[in-house]
Amino acid sequence: MKLNPQRLGLNAWDFSKARAIRMTESDEDEDYSLLPAQTDKNELQGVLKTLNAKLEDLSTCNDLILKHGFALQRSLSEIENLETVPDAVNKIRSVNERATLFRITSNAMINACQDYLQLAQTQGRKWMKMVQHEHEQRLRLEEMVEQLAKQHSHLERAAKEASANSPGMHSDDDEFYDAEEETGSDFVITIPGKVHRRTPSGFSLQSEGQDLDGGASSDTDAESSNINKGEDMIARRKKRNRGQVHSVCVTNHCEDNESDSERKASSASESPTHSTNIEKDNKSLVPVKKRRLTVPEKPNYSLNLWSIMKNCIGKELTKIPMPVNFNEPLSTLQRLTEEYEYSDLLDKAAQCSDSCEQMTYVAAYTVSAYATTSNRTGKPFNPLLGETYECDRTDDYGWRCLSEQVSHHPPMLAQHCEGRGWICWQEFTMSSKFRGKYLQIIPLGIAHLLFPASGNHYTWLFSREVPRKVTGVVTDHEGNAKFVLQGTWDNKMESARVLNSHGSVKGKPLLETSSPKTIWRRQFPGPEYEKMYNFTVLACQLNEPEEGVAPTDSRLRPDQRLMEDGAWDEANRIKVQLEEKQRQVRRKREEEAEQAASEGRPYQGYEPIWFTKETDEITGNPVHKFKGEYWKCKEDQDWSRCPDIYL
Repeated sequence: MKLNPQRLGLNAWDFSKARAIRMTESDEDEDYSLLPAQTDKNELQGVLKTLNAKLEDLSTCNDLILKHGFALQRSLSEIENLETVPDAVNKIRSVNERATLFRITSNAMINACQDYLQLAQTQGRKWMKMVQHEHEQRLRLEEMVEQLAKQHSHLERAAKEASANSPGMHSDDDEFYDAEEETGSDFVITIPGKVHRRTPSGFSLQSEGQDLDGGASSDTDAESSNINKGEDMIARRKKRNRGQVHSVCVTNHCEDNESDSERKASSASESPTHSTNIEKDNKSLVPVKKRRLTVPEKPNYSLNLWSIMKNCIGKELTKIPMPVNFNEPLSTLQRLTEEYEYSDLLDKAAQCSDSCEQMTYVAAYTVSAYATTSNRTGKPFNPLLGETYECDRTDDYGWRCLSEQVSHHPPMLAQHCEGRGWICWQEFTMSSKFRGKYLQIIPLGIAHLLFPASGNHYTWLFSREVPRKVTGVVTDHEGNAKFVLQGTWDNKMESARVLNSHGSVKGKPLLETSSPKTIWRRQFPGPEYEKMYNFTVLACQLNEPEEGVAPTDSRLRPDQRLMEDGAWDEANRIKVQLEEKQRQVRRKREEEAEQAASEGRPYQGYEPIWFTKETDEITGNPVHKFKGEYWKCKEDQDWSRCPDIYL
């Protein structure tokens, strides 16, 4: 009778053991054919339940061994105290029964341990294979994403070429438009619906959120014109052929009548390369400094998103360090300086006596600033407060530029550039909104361009319209169209003089123009630059080390330099230290402001080094303007006013 409970327990154990053996054999049959995609949630839960059941069996066996072990020890102790033989015989019989129970329970415990070990090892091998397979899949996915990113621009160009050659019409209701490769001989433009109004200072009024598609000018002052909701016109090109001028009768999406050879010859004669102009203009000036043409190629580091997310757990959003894997080895200060790559357009504009023609070059320059954005996927480094960047290219490009990060919250930088017969300055910031499925970033601020010889002052701002091909019209102060513009922001811009205005097509006045003249064409870098962050030659030279620059110059920023040299892990470590140092300085400044407020005395906050805040004479808003002291301090090597922002 004493054995009945144990026998019942052993029967239950044998049943669970047989079930586990069947599951183990089934698992072993599928061991080498199992793939992570076939291992669903139910199977995983079944394995976990089996392991838990075996753990419970092991616990039960452990309790039985302890119970029978204590009983066996008690019986052995009683035998030692016996004095008569009959009692000894009975006790020995009891000891044998208890020893048998202990042996059976011990064997069950040993078998249960073996079964659990075998099942754990079998499942462990499966899980190791699953983890290894998942790791390989993620690596392959990262390689695929990288290849897709590299091929994205090529696929877009091929798709646009195919769509341009197809006979179908383009839809104006599409949600997004890329710059088109082919342009028609007829295209619709919009001219202002009313004459521009002037401010007492002589500048034309600007309205935020409109395009720089045209402008108005007078004999003494040129105005940049944002296209208001006005009258649509159709521009029809005229083309000279064998000494005759005739109208080119085409539809909106037909191909140009020029042959490829004629177009290339026209482009070569009308738009010489920038380097040729620079060499011609500077041959008798200063010797051109020899600069580097390449940067170290981008290393092939795999991006582990899980490691990034793991480092973000429990941290504030403002303190989450973004790795340099998303960056390019340039600061935003340097990236904005890259807009002057096609500064020869401003040089040509400065030589124009006709203010309307001058505006065509200014408009082409504003478009050229976006030429390199089509294939640049890296994010520039956010400048530290007080960080500066100088770029003196008077020996070849004929301009020198200074940029400074003047505010950190919100991030804002000020820039001043002086060229051959022109001065350009701007204050750049942006607003960002997270829309759930996408991030909307809108650059803010107005850029100014002044030609001192004529006094013409232009301003422009970022367009909020849907990206399309670029078309525009230049009008005089009476609203008469003088020039029309057409092109794409990633390829070229053409200008044509308006010859006559007569007739209409579908109620829209028809403008007849001369043959278009290419005033800007993008210079594409070689294929080897794809491995160099898709930089242009100028971009490769922006971060080239130079002597005598300010200690706050972006070239001296250690994390950016380490990234360019390929030491990304070290760059990430230094980047975190720089950001923490900036936060400590900001906290100290906030504590000083609170203390000054508690004591009732005024507190002087952070002031930019090379720029001062003034009132913009056009918008009436505060804006940072150049003090004009930097280049003198550089000549004297007097950097005493510069803060210590690096390590």
